[in-house]
Amino acid sequence: MVCRPLWVWRTIMIWKDDIEIEEMSIDLETRSSVDIGKCGAYRYAESEDFEILLFAVSINGGPVTVYDLARGENVPEHIIKAVSDDSVIKYAFNAAFERVCLSVWLRRNHPEHFFGYGLPGDATQNYLAPVSWRCTMVLAAYNGLPLSLAQVGAALKLETQKMKEGRDLIRYFCTPSRSQLRDWNIPSDAPEKWDLFKAYNKRDVETEMAVKERLKNYPVPDSVWEEYFLDQEINDRGIMIDRDLVAEAIRMDETSRENLMAEMKEKTGLDNPNSVQQMKGFLAENGMEVDSLGKKQVKAMIPDAPEKIADVLSLRLQLAKSSVKKYQAMENAVCADGRCHGMFQFYGANRSGRWAGRLVQLQNLPQNHMPDLEQARGLVKSGDYEMMDMLYDSVPGVLSELIRTAFVPRPGYKFIVADFSAIEARVLSYLAGEEWRSEVFKNGGDIYCASASQMFGVPVEKHGQNSHLRQKGKIAELALGYGGAVGALKAMGALEMGLAEEELQPLVDAWRKSNPNIVRYWWAVDSAVKGAINGHITTRIGCVEICWKSGMLFIDLPSGRRLAYVKPKIGMNKFGGESVLYQGLDGSKKWNWIESYGPKFVENIVQAISRDLLANAMSTLSFCQIVGHVHDEVIIEASPEVSVESLCDLMGRPPEWMPDICLRADGYQCGFYMKDA
Repeated sequence: MVCRPLWVWRTIMIWKDDIEIEEMSIDLETRSSVDIGKCGAYRYAESEDFEILLFAVSINGGPVTVYDLARGENVPEHIIKAVSDDSVIKYAFNAAFERVCLSVWLRRNHPEHFFGYGLPGDATQNYLAPVSWRCTMVLAAYNGLPLSLAQVGAALKLETQKMKEGRDLIRYFCTPSRSQLRDWNIPSDAPEKWDLFKAYNKRDVETEMAVKERLKNYPVPDSVWEEYFLDQEINDRGIMIDRDLVAEAIRMDETSRENLMAEMKEKTGLDNPNSVQQMKGFLAENGMEVDSLGKKQVKAMIPDAPEKIADVLSLRLQLAKSSVKKYQAMENAVCADGRCHGMFQFYGANRSGRWAGRLVQLQNLPQNHMPDLEQARGLVKSGDYEMMDMLYDSVPGVLSELIRTAFVPRPGYKFIVADFSAIEARVLSYLAGEEWRSEVFKNGGDIYCASASQMFGVPVEKHGQNSHLRQKGKIAELALGYGGAVGALKAMGALEMGLAEEELQPLVDAWRKSNPNIVRYWWAVDSAVKGAINGHITTRIGCVEICWKSGMLFIDLPSGRRLAYVKPKIGMNKFGGESVLYQGLDGSKKWNWIESYGPKFVENIVQAISRDLLANAMSTLSFCQIVGHVHDEVIIEASPEVSVESLCDLMGRPPEWMPDICLRADGYQCGFYMKDA
């Protein structure tokens, strides 16, 4: 088994004017012809034309100095040494960007001061160790604030705010020039803009420092920083891409789209069958008035449509299933080492602290159900479109199912994919003390069957007696755990699964009756939250504590982490009852008032603890080479002798802070990423 090295602390006593450098706050302004939005920071920084233009730094909280590299200034030796010294703490907002950029800059310009980390052959050797970096964006997110420096400054009402001119200045100096006369705009092209750009660079450091100062009484625990270091290591390592598969999939998708469009034009006589307006007109002419052409609506129309119209609608669905965007995202983000880096955003969801996906978005890939994935992959890699079209009903459908398989282990290694079984259901049952559910988990039972049995009072077996009730148990489990009712069942697809409208409310009633402790837990949390806001009362409910402090609502979790809600207050909901309001990012990513209540807070708590259990498992497995993770799943690039069973056993061990929860991890090995059948 390949082991992860211990962190190597490189300590160099850095002194400047008789002052020891203990910490630095840094912000960089850089340029590259690579689009960072599409390709990510790693691909951006490895571009041959990548350069650092401005280097703003504060030492030990002192005044900010801007080093103008674009105009020939040099960063002093003591600062270069401090960047590579693991005993000097470096602060930055979205510190991953500064760390990756400085890693590349040091390797190219000051190799004598560059020290990578990790094992030989691991991509982590190409980057500065994250152990001495602290991200003020993580600090903000931990305290319920946005992931944008401008939004954080506004939310905290800082005196020192990020300058609004920055976006235009970055577009002017940091991306290729739109002028045909030159490749880049340089300082001499617009001296006044350049002076403003330097002021902007300096202001960013000042704003970041102001954020750190304002939140100094609400620090990120050391245990969460340890998780951040591991997150950065996983991003540095990256995950390998089968570039041949990706290239051929993109080519096949283009061919498929051309063929589907040609067939659609022939069947409809439309100039652009992909146009919603033209297609609605065509359907209306053929006796089908429709309000929407969404995938769900189109699929529902096919069974009752005349054969000619059904064929057209089926073709439209195939066009909508085109998967080229995911393959294109892989091609954009893959670096020179054949790996995608930077795919995980630490604390991307600040109400639970869960990770968010970036670039290819591993969190929302289509599932695969094909029994012959290997054969289909081979056909795509060979570029044999005609054979693909002959063997399969839908080329876009096949390409969609093959997206996962474009992630592969490096030669000589295999993937081990391990995930928790029903993690949220286990955590909810544990917190609420719903013993019959916990017994199901302890005995290795099927929670959907057990739930249906509890709800309907008869034995339910997956492939045996009353098996038809399992589906009702499943839909109830998925939709109703956090206060959901009929609307939640519909949103989960209950009607499409064959349940009748009149069955839904009885299903809600039956689930709640069979889970009385969970229902009580919702309202106990609701009462505790309102008590904390109204009376500043601290309430402990099992292993969770709810309190108010300095205008913030906190929910302390058993892991030692806490959830934060900004400026909570009691308001009125649309039904005329009391509800909790707090400030946060709404669905449109704007800082706004958000309404919540007991069951929603329970959802936050359950998802947060589930996240902590995954983080604990990742820490336990950190001696392995973790290349990816998705909610309750870990993807490991393992040498051939590593066993699935040993890793699942380690992953399924409960943490010290929740020793009596019943966990189970299942896993499998594969030569490319896939969902096990």
